[in-house]
Amino acid sequence: MALPRSNYSVQEYLALERESTERHEYLQGQIYAMAGESLQHSRICVNLTREISAQLRGRDCEALSPNMKVSTGEGGLFSYPDLTVVCGKPVFLDSRDDVLLNPAVIIEVLSPSTEAYDRGEKFFRYQAFLGSLTEYLLVSQRLPLVEHFVRQQNGQWLCAFIGSLSSHVEIGAIGCRLDLSEVYSRVEFPDASPPVEIERR
Repeated sequence: MALPRSNYSVQEYLALERESTERHEYLQGQIYAMAGESLQHSRICVNLTREISAQLRGRDCEALSPNMKVSTGEGGLFSYPDLTVVCGKPVFLDSRDDVLLNPAVIIEVLSPSTEAYDRGEKFFRYQAFLGSLTEYLLVSQRLPLVEHFVRQQNGQWLCAFIGSLSSHVEIGAIGCRLDLSEVYSRVEFPDASPPVEIERR
């Protein structure tokens, strides 16, 4: 849900957001209130955080919670990814250390109200304005399916579809493996869709 105005400056957004008890994303002057999450969404997010945090323990990369904002700078976007991984020294917008500028991996758990945005304009701005981002994962909550986008040396993105609970995803940038059986632990699917074979494009 968008707030009434459509010409908020970044400074106005940050001032409002840092005093707010609710989370809002920002895109090109517009502020959008974020909806609550479903039980399925919550379970998947917790599973992802548990798996990746455990594998990154003692290493140079770390997982950050959904309360960490990510900014695309000139891309005009401030977002709250479901899981962000940063490697090396985090770079922040300012001394508040609450807006990250150099994520290496971003994971979004898809919801009906945001799926088109996560696939479309948000991902476009991530690609165009986040040079540090090397991998982007979209995780379905309707069926066991992970879409794994990897930036190639030529700047293009390769996508793999992993759609079986017996399969796994290798996140090369951070040396982590996600078993879909763990990602979807305790998750109940609304329909019995057949497994999706891995494809690349």
